[in-house]
Amino acid sequence: MCEDNHGGLARRALFVTGAAAALTLGSVSFASAADGDQETRTVRGTLPPGSPDFVYVPVEVPAGVREIKVAYTYDRPSVPAGTTGNALDIGVFDDRGTELGGRGFRGWSGGARTEFFLRADDATPGYLPGPVREGTWHIAFGPYTVAPQGLSYEITITLTYGEPGEAVEPVYPPERAKGRGRAWYRGDCHLHSWYSDGRRTPAEIGALARAAGLDFINSSEHNTHSAHAHWADVAGDDLLVMLGEEITTRNGHVVALGTDPGTFVDWRYRARDNRFGRFARQIRRAGGLVVPAHPHATCVGCNWKFGFGEADAVEVWNGPYTPDDEVTLADWDSMLVASVRGERGWIPAMGSSDAHRDPDPVGSPQTVVLADDLTRQAIQEGIRAGRSYIAESARVALSFRASGGRGEHAGIGERLTVGRDTPVTVRLEVTGAPRCTVRFVTDQGVLHTSPPLPVAGAGVVEWRTTPSYAAYVRAEVRHEAAAGPIPGPLAAFTNPIFLGR
Repeated sequence: MCEDNHGGLARRALFVTGAAAALTLGSVSFASAADGDQETRTVRGTLPPGSPDFVYVPVEVPAGVREIKVAYTYDRPSVPAGTTGNALDIGVFDDRGTELGGRGFRGWSGGARTEFFLRADDATPGYLPGPVREGTWHIAFGPYTVAPQGLSYEITITLTYGEPGEAVEPVYPPERAKGRGRAWYRGDCHLHSWYSDGRRTPAEIGALARAAGLDFINSSEHNTHSAHAHWADVAGDDLLVMLGEEITTRNGHVVALGTDPGTFVDWRYRARDNRFGRFARQIRRAGGLVVPAHPHATCVGCNWKFGFGEADAVEVWNGPYTPDDEVTLADWDSMLVASVRGERGWIPAMGSSDAHRDPDPVGSPQTVVLADDLTRQAIQEGIRAGRSYIAESARVALSFRASGGRGEHAGIGERLTVGRDTPVTVRLEVTGAPRCTVRFVTDQGVLHTSPPLPVAGAGVVEWRTTPSYAAYVRAEVRHEAAAGPIPGPLAAFTNPIFLGR
């Protein structure tokens, strides 16, 4: 074993790589060895407060390496109340380099693991199997937060020499399940397995999805597509598995929903770098949808800062309904008002569980989509068109329509094309929502609130209006409030029906 000490980062170079500034440290070298031998290097150093978003440790990998293994630790000193402590993410790029776009990307585990390995036939979850080629590799650090005392780290790199194993050809899930023709399909598009920071296997998630009454799910690991090749056995005639990624930047998270198998989307930029549009276009070129996730979440780096000009939909409800979801709902409603003023197109809402581990429920909430079939393309078309509602579970079912006086009618995500003063009847049918209250929300705000539904949970609520009075109507189904005038948490809500020409 040899040691290398970066000390206080005395040996370093600061590069601007087209995104956030990146710090590159002094390189770690290995000599060639005989088959079966191992060589280990240990590197120590300290990152100061205010470090760049990404710090790279170059590793000179000689020919003849079968496996590379990396382990790391870092200190977690006590900090004053209200001050962030140390959190250090990790990943790796191979000999193809670290340029933005991820051509050399070989894996990322964030802060979920303390070690990883890669070889031709296997890799730690979060990482991509493949040959360990000769050249300069880079261990990638992400100093998520750094304490005032700095962040002291230790990396141990072990190379095992020998003939590479046989590469495994990836098998991906099909893009079609049996389906029921044009119907309402239930899905959860934001889930995490042990291929990022979740604790469940894909098989466990599949079983929970079926138990929750879901028809489709979307793989969305943080900053890695390594799970894509591990869902084929989970999919079936009764469950469509779409593939994607949660791109976890320092200025918010975005779900790439239903991309082509093997698509990786880089996350190493901030809003100030003006790079998000490039990667939103990449998601669409790969057949996916761009869905900002939990835009008003309070965790460090979670609040969405890129704007919504590139969004195909927005995740309004994320996991258990909390105050930040209420803020997101109000923000989304304001965007609807802007859309009827002609300032922009409207963005449909979605809901997903963001489930990571027990006891996080899969399918709570879930997006219920009217689609022509249970295929990737049909589900995406329904989401993009806003033909959907969000429900806390499969127990809750809605039917929401608006009709005019001459037989005109429109459903969720559609427009009822009638004159400004034409009487319009809005009708919501609900099941599975005992003692819940129905609210009809328009561009003026809440204009109708029903009495509580019966204990059986089923009911019909109607309201009459005109397009001149309400440019759109959407429905909320809410649980009883704990106290006072504050509305209770959502049981379900719909995308709007637009009224008028």
